[in-house]
Amino acid sequence: MARAESNEFKNGTIAPDFTLLNTVDNSFVSLNEAKGEKGTVIMFICNHCPFVIHVNSELVKMANEYQQKGINFIAISANDVENYPQDSPELMKQLAKDENYPFPYLYDETQEVAKAYDAACTPDFYVFDKDLKAVYHGQLDNSRPGNGKPVTGIDLRNSLDNLLENKPTLENQKPSMGCGIKWK
Repeated sequence: MARAESNEFKNGTIAPDFTLLNTVDNSFVSLNEAKGEKGTVIMFICNHCPFVIHVNSELVKMANEYQQKGINFIAISANDVENYPQDSPELMKQLAKDENYPFPYLYDETQEVAKAYDAACTPDFYVFDKDLKAVYHGQLDNSRPGNGKPVTGIDLRNSLDNLLENKPTLENQKPSMGCGIKWK
């Protein structure tokens, strides 16, 4: 399990636009259609990464909680499915169903969206305000597979709460850590 850290993504950066296949229902979804009224979480994930598997239930829990508050979640997988067939759109759809994803699970076949966000690992979390300006890019929390720390989502939750309460962005944004994106 090779570890990779997220790259820097400056606060205030406007979210790069996209339109991608939503594997859940085979529709195409744009960022503008999927963004939240008060904010948007974009997360690069995939099916097979142990770091993502470790946090899947918390992602579902958080999305169900915060989407009621006007913050939408969008999941994107950009992995090379030729060399990692377990991340194929068909299996993405099945995983979304099995995990009860309450958010779109988009397939970035060309990897152009992942490159536009300078995504580096799975999971990789980005939070944008209502105007799609970046306010957070970092880890979910300190839990990793096998480290014994509970999955709480505290870092991402604090960022979302600050956004909802019009408080300043978190100063200490620790990079996310996970499997490197599988580039073509």
